[in-house]
Amino acid sequence: MNHNTVYLSSCQAYEYETLRAIIDKQFDALGFAEKVKPGMKVAVKPNLVVRAKEGSGICTHPLVTAAVCTWLADHGAQVTVVESPGGPYTPAMLRGIYQHCGYTEMAQQYGIKLNEDCSYEQVSCPQGERCRLFDIVTPILQADLVVDIAKLKSHCMMMFSGCSKNLFGVVPGLMKPELHCRFPEKEAFAAMLVDLCERVKPGICVMDGIIAMEGNGPTGGNPKAMHVLAASENPYAIDTICCELTGMKQEEVPLLQEAVRRGLCPQGLSDIPLLGDSFASLKVDDFQMPESKSSDFLDTLPRFLQPLAKKITTPYPKIQTKKCVGCGKCAESCPQHTIRLRDGKAQIQYKNCIHCFCCHEMCPQHVIDIRRFSLFRF
Repeated sequence: MNHNTVYLSSCQAYEYETLRAIIDKQFDALGFAEKVKPGMKVAVKPNLVVRAKEGSGICTHPLVTAAVCTWLADHGAQVTVVESPGGPYTPAMLRGIYQHCGYTEMAQQYGIKLNEDCSYEQVSCPQGERCRLFDIVTPILQADLVVDIAKLKSHCMMMFSGCSKNLFGVVPGLMKPELHCRFPEKEAFAAMLVDLCERVKPGICVMDGIIAMEGNGPTGGNPKAMHVLAASENPYAIDTICCELTGMKQEEVPLLQEAVRRGLCPQGLSDIPLLGDSFASLKVDDFQMPESKSSDFLDTLPRFLQPLAKKITTPYPKIQTKKCVGCGKCAESCPQHTIRLRDGKAQIQYKNCIHCFCCHEMCPQHVIDIRRFSLFRF
């Protein structure tokens, strides 16, 4: 089977038997049974970035994870669900995430182990082009096989969040802002993510796009019914197909641009073999892009005006002060420490803001907006 092959399946709802039947069909066609040996340790990495309700489009649905995990267990694997969401990486934090995202109940029903080991190790990445040392959670490092189950979402910084971006969740909680701080520019951050993805090397990738997220993702957007479940061996190929299903272009996603440059993914759709339902039948025409999406407007300006225009038109986070409850999650996640709590409200010091939108992503009240200079928006 071609390493780049992507299997697309239409799926109308989150129902376990239906999902398991689709996973059986996809994994059989892609030859994934050959990857799983009896007794091997398999770490399953969903996207559980914050506490979120099922159907919100924020997190990988627990029944998708259940279908994948039971398939792996039926093939003799020792399966553990592993995640490191934003915020402190502690057993209590993990239990709260699992509970609120529906994973605790799912694990009990289907006999699936949820990781609570919060240890991690610093490991080398000799082939890394931007980053050659990563702190990675121990259960990922100890696994014989990593299975990546992403959520199909828009992303305010990276444009698209899929299987390759999902692996940022193997970095322990509050160490993620450190990487944002070290790599503040989109292109550099994308290159770091590719280094990380190549270090982790997921062997099976699944995309939950049944209910996706559009707009200001990965946590502040709106649920979007796309009714697609996809699988592939190549995280960049599955991301390319799924971002193009939304109307985004591969070249608009910095991470995929970097993957193409390194020869890790074909350029465009023509060299990515597709199985299952047709691309045309699953593509949507009204997917809402994040407000941070760049514009070709800057390219039309004289070169000497472009730096100033970029500074003026760069989107920025804006706190709805009246609705802020002063929880401090935005300040906790800010890599540059530009956010302070004053009189019970969060305030951003824009001088050192790197526009990573971590505050927008981690705000549990969703009261941090993405704004642009008003004339440019008009």
